[in-house]
Amino acid sequence: MKDYTRYRWFYTSKNTLVVGGKNAAQNDELLTHILAMRPSYYVLHTSAPGSPFSVIIKERSGVGNEELKETAIFTACFSQAWKTRAKKTSVDIFTSEQLSKPKGAKTGMWHVKGKVKNVEISLGLVLTKQKGVLRAVPLQSAVRVLAHISPGNLDKQVAVAQCEVILENNVNHDELMAALPAGNMAVST
Repeated sequence: MKDYTRYRWFYTSKNTLVVGGKNAAQNDELLTHILAMRPSYYVLHTSAPGSPFSVIIKERSGVGNEELKETAIFTACFSQAWKTRAKKTSVDIFTSEQLSKPKGAKTGMWHVKGKVKNVEISLGLVLTKQKGVLRAVPLQSAVRVLAHISPGNLDKQVAVAQCEVILENNVNHDELMAALPAGNMAVST
């Protein structure tokens, strides 16, 4: 997928690209693109509305449980669950073949047919560099951890300032803002 940096993204511990929509319109765009390619990919979304559809860009026969868990954490952390400061949330796992867009459905609304696997996920990410870009990713996906983040009481702007101190101001402010989930958080080393 050439233009993946327009979306939320990270690389798993097995160096597999995961891409997720930043909003309902991007979710539609991403899933329409994926379905046009006709692959057999895993797709994840929280059980509640307000989540990215996250797609593991690898034929699902080559995806193991570790990559599914990493993607579930990523999906959960960029969902509404983070904004509500939840400690855990439920994530659904299904395949691209199970997806369809009903005629007249609202932007971001998709139908999943068939059996859906569901996992309970704890929310928490780490800051790291992937492909030279600062990313907030599941701990297992990071080679070098720069800081830990979780849902918390700090306003995002205050959390960003705290991250900049931890990273000794050796980071692009806009890149840091884009890497972090929306909502309040806690930051630690």
